[in-house]
Amino acid sequence: MCEIAGGLLHDYALYISGNYNIFTIFILVCNPSAVDYMSFLYYHAPRRRDQRTAVRSQSALLLRRSRLRISYMNQTKNTDNQLHELTDLYRNLLNVLGEDITRDGLKKTPLRAAKAMLHITNGYTQDLDTIVNGAVFEAETDDMVVVKDIELYSLCEHHLLPFIGKCHVGYIPEKKVIGLSKIARIVDVFARRLQIQEKLTRQIAETIQHYTGAFGVGVIIEARHLCTMMRGVEKQNSYMKTSCMLGAFRKSVSTRAEFLNLVHAH
Repeated sequence: MCEIAGGLLHDYALYISGNYNIFTIFILVCNPSAVDYMSFLYYHAPRRRDQRTAVRSQSALLLRRSRLRISYMNQTKNTDNQLHELTDLYRNLLNVLGEDITRDGLKKTPLRAAKAMLHITNGYTQDLDTIVNGAVFEAETDDMVVVKDIELYSLCEHHLLPFIGKCHVGYIPEKKVIGLSKIARIVDVFARRLQIQEKLTRQIAETIQHYTGAFGVGVIIEARHLCTMMRGVEKQNSYMKTSCMLGAFRKSVSTRAEFLNLVHAH
């Protein structure tokens, strides 16, 4: 929080010096919602004609940087609140189980577990536009692109137990390709939530279709579910396969067969 406030103070001291006093800057640090209003005042403050062009670009930069800092500040505050509440919940859980939370091995377990849960479910806080970041490029190709064996880790929403596996993604570009790493990042965004494998498969396929406008998209996930291995039927060697075929992958038997052959080829 101090770092964010310091950044705001630096920005406004740099850009507003000569127009506003330190009291005004203090207001901005304590009340970030005043950013838009103060930027308006800064932009319209009297100054020489030869300064106006520079002022426009400086004002726009100031506004963007301040909004980003405020967004980060709010996100950090929310995460801190979640961490505190989850830590209390895990502490209560251990108490209910009859454990002694004062013993060495468990003293910091509630906090560690809370941090782990926030990390495992951080897909809820990820913005897809930010993840893709415009990494969709013009390309004169309509040949199938396949990315195999993308590792994924998720939590079953029924028992809060992990399922672990790999994802295969294929698409046929319509003059646009997406950055290779972005496919894996899209998988992570949806896997790092409470999920069922069937829904996860479709979400990945529809997202890639949305950003690429591809002729077709195919996604296959193979995963082992600890909810059927550690409890219930306790079957250790079973795994689940799901697929989602969109566009040409659904309509064309030969396209679907090509995708499946590429996925299973060694």
